Amino acid sequence: MEFVVLYSLREGTERARLLEVFPRHKAYYEAFRAAGGGLIALGPFQKPDPAGSSMGIFSSREDAERFIAQDPFVTEGLADPRVLEWNVVRFE
Repeated sequence: MEFVVLYSLREGTERARLLEVFPRHKAYYEAFRAAGGGLIALGPFQKPDPAGSSMGIFSSREDAERFIAQDPFVTEGLADPRVLEWNVVRFE
């Protein structure tokens, strides 16, 4: 079982503010991953607007919730997260 975190930008969030916070968000997810935080993948959706929504995949709900709790996009009020349990089937 994996867990998907979907981010949606809060209404009224300006793109300039998102770009201002992005370097802190990037440093945060890189450190989270390096520390073994269970982050498998993340990134924005390309349509309709890559700044409007994104997702991350985590190996546990605890990791997903821990990530959300300190992510600058969330703590600075730019994005609303949603955690979904994903019963993934892999074809490797």
